[in-house]
Amino acid sequence: MGIVDPEPSARPRPVVRLREVEEGDLPVLFLQQLDPEASRMAAFPPRDRDAFFAHWRKILADDGGLVRTIVADEEVVGHVCAFDMAGEREVGYWIAREHWGRGIATRALEALLLLERTRPLHAHVARHNLGSIRVLEKCGFTRGGEGRGEIRGQEVDEVVLVLREDG
Repeated sequence: MGIVDPEPSARPRPVVRLREVEEGDLPVLFLQQLDPEASRMAAFPPRDRDAFFAHWRKILADDGGLVRTIVADEEVVGHVCAFDMAGEREVGYWIAREHWGRGIATRALEALLLLERTRPLHAHVARHNLGSIRVLEKCGFTRGGEGRGEIRGQEVDEVVLVLREDG
């Protein structure tokens, strides 16, 4: 009888926490956003190094945004944020692909929602990103519409989810 690796769902649930973004997180987050499958799933083209770091300097200087590093079992696995976009408060997150399917995104978003009390909150998700849609629905978001969006010049079929005051 051989040793069998447990299925991803059978792995122990990691300890997930949010913390302030530190300068040392940025190289890790940069590499995570380069993953072609994660980029395809999010329908979000990766940035080159200079553009990525310029974008993050802008994010971290914005007092209106709420951005946190997601740490699972003491490893930086992504980020979660709330920010203003086109007159609406939005949420977003990115989890490194090797950590998908472990409940990390759901627990990170739940933790962010305790910090971010603005309602309604919106999330724009690529229609094919069923995992992300499930995360948002588990956190109380409901479908508010569908349409076409644009991310850095790329057209995307998207679902808009909303977390309302009573959600």
